[in-house]
Amino acid sequence: MPGLNCAGRYLDLDRPSIMGVLNVTPDSFSDGGRYPNLRKASQHAARMVVEGADLIDIGGESTRPGAPFVSVQEELDRVLPILEFTVRELPVLVSVDTSKPAVMREALRAGAAMINDVRALQNDGALEIVASTEAAVCLMHMQGMPATMQTAPQYDDLLTDIYRFLETRMQACLAAGITHDRIVLDPGFGFGKTLAHNLLLLKKLGVFHTLGAPLLVGLSRKSMIGQLLDAPVEERLFGSLSAAVIAAWQGARIIRVHDVKETAQALRICSAVLEAVES
Repeated sequence: MPGLNCAGRYLDLDRPSIMGVLNVTPDSFSDGGRYPNLRKASQHAARMVVEGADLIDIGGESTRPGAPFVSVQEELDRVLPILEFTVRELPVLVSVDTSKPAVMREALRAGAAMINDVRALQNDGALEIVASTEAAVCLMHMQGMPATMQTAPQYDDLLTDIYRFLETRMQACLAAGITHDRIVLDPGFGFGKTLAHNLLLLKKLGVFHTLGAPLLVGLSRKSMIGQLLDAPVEERLFGSLSAAVIAAWQGARIIRVHDVKETAQALRICSAVLEAVES
């Protein structure tokens, strides 16, 4: 598979890549409040690189259900210091997880190589800002908004509805001048989906390959794993690893995770088996 163009640097997608999560927020569902200052955030970023992260995804606003709104300035104050440090000091591509066009603009100026947007560049001005650069973009499907997305989500046809949304957003990007080699698609596990929806989505993940763009999946520590295992967030590692391997086995090319070292080991085994040939 061709590489992903991230502002002129190419991410090799022949094997699944790992995107390490770095939330500089007080209230994210898993690691909120753990990296409240630049020292702790930079230490965690460096550790993820050593453990095998190919990208680091920095988020300054929680998208968990019911999360409060964060102003542009507050999000920038959270994101820019660790973004600038990571771009300057670490040999890794940096993504910024945001839906705000103003945050996108400043993050891209500061050296972000990717924008990871749960709104798939639907906010006014977002499409044009990313198109004016060479950065990659992850277009994610979300039904509703974070505050209400888990309130009885329903679909006419789960797979078809998500497929058509991603196809529409990808076409909008192409029409705006974002080249095909800069686009990643995320079906949005846990974003406006019940447990049954998430399980079917993971089972049928391969149907999205016909869209012709690499798939990014984020399953790490999510509530679907907690529901299946009756486990709190801090006890979802093994379930997260299982989900990551299933996704990679079905062709997902970027796996977004909190536990980089463990996921890297699991994916190494998965890739070795997938690449095995008869002698």
